[in-house]
Amino acid sequence: MECVFGMVGKDFALVVADTSAVNSILVHKSNEDKIMVLDNHKLMGASGEAGDRAQFTEYVQKNVSLYQFRNGIPLTTKAAANFIRGELATALRKNPYQVNIILAGYEKETGLSLYFIDYIATLHKVDKAAFGYGSYFALSMMDRHYHPDMTVEEAVKLADQCIDEIRSRLVVAPQNFVIKIVDKDGAREHSWRRTTKE
Repeated sequence: MECVFGMVGKDFALVVADTSAVNSILVHKSNEDKIMVLDNHKLMGASGEAGDRAQFTEYVQKNVSLYQFRNGIPLTTKAAANFIRGELATALRKNPYQVNIILAGYEKETGLSLYFIDYIATLHKVDKAAFGYGSYFALSMMDRHYHPDMTVEEAVKLADQCIDEIRSRLVVAPQNFVIKIVDKDGAREHSWRRTTKE
């Protein structure tokens, strides 16, 4: 019962993901970080089948690093989003990945951006996004309380409201969540919301 969601605030973007590794009715671990730092100013939150999610996100991370190594400049967030979309579209006709991506990033020239990329290679630039069963509750909370000029504190409070709603309404709700932020100072972990120990 995965859940990944994100939003863009006044001068930052925030991505939240549950940390459970689940297969069928079993919870294998409760501290799986599903938000990957692609480079200094990009975060990629992913949901989907564990193998596809791990393999595809690592593939993207290594290719983004390879591009920077070869060219001496990092990919923009828009370019990274289009690369991800292209790889998912290519795989769709061969061996599709069951993975959904929320990509957040910051550039000096263009500012903050958040991209919604699903497993059938749909790409949209958005202000807020969510994937997974928890998305029904996260999106409804964000529709009600989100505004574009949110401060970090307001966004974290809204994320906490989304997490509380997911925990109270979803039948098999994930217990632990990680919150990460990207802004002009870089991509970093903000905090964890835990109800179970590792």
